[in-house]
Amino acid sequence: MDAYAIALWPRHEKASVFFPCIKKVFILTELASSVAISDKDKRTTLIALLIVFLLAALDMTILSTAMPRIVSELNGLELYAWVTTSYMLASTVLVPIYGKLGDLYGRKLILVIGISIFLIGSMLCGISGEFGTLPLLGDGMHQLIIFRAVKGIGGAALFTSAIGIIADIYPPMQRAKFMGLFGAIFGIASIVGPALGGFLTDFATVTINGHEIAGWRWVFYANVPLGILALCMIAFKTPRLNHGNRGQIDFLGAFLLLVVFIPFLLALTWGGQQYAWTSPTLLSMFALSLVSLVLFVFVESRAKEAIMPLNLFSNRVFVITNLSSFVIGMAFLGVIMFMPLFMQVVLGVNATNSGFSMFPLMLGLMSGSIVSGRMVSRTGHYKPYLVGGAFVLLLGVFLLSGIGPETSLLDLALRMVVVGIGLGPSQSLVNLVVQSAFPPSQIGVATSSTQFFRQIGNTVGMALFGTLLTLNLTAELPKQLPMMTSATGQSFDMSQAQNSVMNPGALRARIEGSFDGMVSTLEQAYGGDEAAIAQLQQSALVPDQIKEQLPRSAADALPASQIQQRIGVIRGLFASRVDETVASVETGVKLAFSNAITSMFSTSLWILVLGFLFSLAIPVISLSREVETTKPELEAEVSA
Repeated sequence: MDAYAIALWPRHEKASVFFPCIKKVFILTELASSVAISDKDKRTTLIALLIVFLLAALDMTILSTAMPRIVSELNGLELYAWVTTSYMLASTVLVPIYGKLGDLYGRKLILVIGISIFLIGSMLCGISGEFGTLPLLGDGMHQLIIFRAVKGIGGAALFTSAIGIIADIYPPMQRAKFMGLFGAIFGIASIVGPALGGFLTDFATVTINGHEIAGWRWVFYANVPLGILALCMIAFKTPRLNHGNRGQIDFLGAFLLLVVFIPFLLALTWGGQQYAWTSPTLLSMFALSLVSLVLFVFVESRAKEAIMPLNLFSNRVFVITNLSSFVIGMAFLGVIMFMPLFMQVVLGVNATNSGFSMFPLMLGLMSGSIVSGRMVSRTGHYKPYLVGGAFVLLLGVFLLSGIGPETSLLDLALRMVVVGIGLGPSQSLVNLVVQSAFPPSQIGVATSSTQFFRQIGNTVGMALFGTLLTLNLTAELPKQLPMMTSATGQSFDMSQAQNSVMNPGALRARIEGSFDGMVSTLEQAYGGDEAAIAQLQQSALVPDQIKEQLPRSAADALPASQIQQRIGVIRGLFASRVDETVASVETGVKLAFSNAITSMFSTSLWILVLGFLFSLAIPVISLSREVETTKPELEAEVSA
């Protein structure tokens, strides 16, 4: 096997506690082509790579607490999940492509290109919707989704190339000690990111030359100074590393992988909303995904350097462990991404405090990861911790399915700690188990493939739970707000409902405007306007006592003096009902969102039960030995 395919990743649990996201690929270039690099250049390069890691890690965590405000202002609640899905899909599929391009043209060049695309995507995300609806790009929400995909195209190069450069300039024994630094970066980002995103959303709104820049836009702009610093250090301070390895890039496999998932995820998003599940459009999209999957398997079975080597699936440990990781990953991101929405809409917590309120989940996750890793290091037994973690996660999500508008932040924090502790073992041990099931020459591709399945699980989970949230809200809003119809008969949509809670002033203004419109319609009805009479008789907002006093036809029109008298009384009645109506709408919206989100958590329990069953089936192998066995010997041990 060529030297670029020899991926080195420490198989000790301490190297895989904090940062499953960075274990994409660990590539070693040919030792004969390495060049002498001074210690000063190595230190400068290491600092630059740490900044790159911080840039990428913050992008994963800073957005979650800003998302409720973003979808509220861009009126795109039904596309909530796609802001994350588009980024993850683009970045996940392109990781192996960037790895191979780095081998061919040098990782420094690829990293510079990746950072540049990432920064351009960040700036484009920040201006989404600033210029209204644009040709081809659509409205602000669709612009954000497209620009997030652009950002993902650049983001795919960050981890892959950065880890590859570390492998280029440091020998294995030195390389291992730096993993703690990268783990610390991800730990810091996991805690600081949500709070920083909430702070910028709440307090960073500024007005420049009469133009207001919303605080949430700085969540994307904040990447730019940090990214420019990293870009300059990489471009001007990192030495040029030798390359020249040759190999084929599996572009066809990457393309087919996109065609497998994009129609499938779009069909999940549109199902039950824009199209019926049995509509020809959705059935055609599912069929396209299935055919593409068959073609992908066919192409990969014949590719010399496949994006997904199929021989990995002959290993029982790899298959079952990744099935468990895939399923648990589906539920994991659903909890992470939609919890800030619950806090901000249902509990009325601002974005900053919702970020701080995510601390218990992150601390539980880190604690569960560290403790399980240390215990496996001492005992060599990993299965009890994977099974126990899956069970605790199942318990934690069950507890979350019981939250509601009356839940306190302390109560919610305790439940999230349980979820975090349950997530910890799967985050730290899955790669360790998979790596131990393969000989050294296959550890790299096995690790990157495991991370690929985890991220695909996250991506599918985001799309699935986003669809469930939308379908649940479609059912819950009419149930909780049967009276909320304006004088024109137009009901609240999901984005309006969310905005009514997050922006009470706008809700009051809308209700007052609705009452004013109704008064104007009443004035026309009292004057004998039969269309106005019919409209008011059908409106659920008009009290029955007022309907009974309406003229039956134009012949029953009231005199002008009597009309003014009645209108004056009605204005006073409506003015006294504004506060009551605002409170009623806010309560109804909170109940609708609470029921929709907890119903989504309840559905995820069935997915987690499946993940728990897969964890029970994970084979037990020895972690204490070096894997130098032949393939038949390894298969015999795995099947035992």
